[in-house]
Formats: sequence, structure tokens, C-alpha cells
Amino acid sequence: MSNYLLAYRGGRMAETDSEREAQMAAWGAWFGQLGDAVVDMGNPFAGSASVSSDGTVNEGAGSGLGGYSVVQADSLAAATELAKGSPVLSSGGSVDVYETITVM
Repeated sequence: MSNYLLAYRGGRMAETDSEREAQMAAWGAWFGQLGDAVVDMGNPFAGSASVSSDGTVNEGAGSGLGGYSVVQADSLAAATELAKGSPVLSSGGSVDVYETITVM
């Protein structure tokens, strides 16, 4: 088994308290379905910056990433299947799935 980073991109932020509660319930239910596959529920991202090779710093990274989670799965295909249930998809977002490699 390997670990996979799920990087959440886009999606619509909740505008009301009831929408926020519904979104949080959806995330909780999804993580509950994933069970032991969840290594790290992760967190949403706040501010961001991008550093270029010449040292230039730009406010706001261009990737559009909004948060992450880490799951464990037998393969990239299996991790991708897990990502298909992410609540970010229902609000127009997407999930990038990356296999992590342990080097240290």
C-alpha cells in the first residue's frame, strides 16, 4: 500500500451557515466512508505565494489549490476511485491524485 495526496482544486465556498453545515456534513460522511484509508484528513488552504527560481515572490499561487488530504490505497487507480467521492466535486471542483514516494 502507498500513500496518495488528494489535492483539491476549485469548488464553490459556502455562502450561508446552513450551506457550511451541509458541506461539513458531506465531508464528514465521505471521510467516514473512506474509513482506514484516511491517513490525514488534511486541511483547506488559506493564503498562498509562489517563489520562482530567480527568487521572485508572487502573492497568490497560480495552481488554484484549495486543500489536501492523504489516503492509503493499493494503486493510483484505487486512490483515484476514492477521490471520486470527494464533496469538492459537487461544487464544481476537481481532485488531483498524486502517489507519494518515501525517500527519508
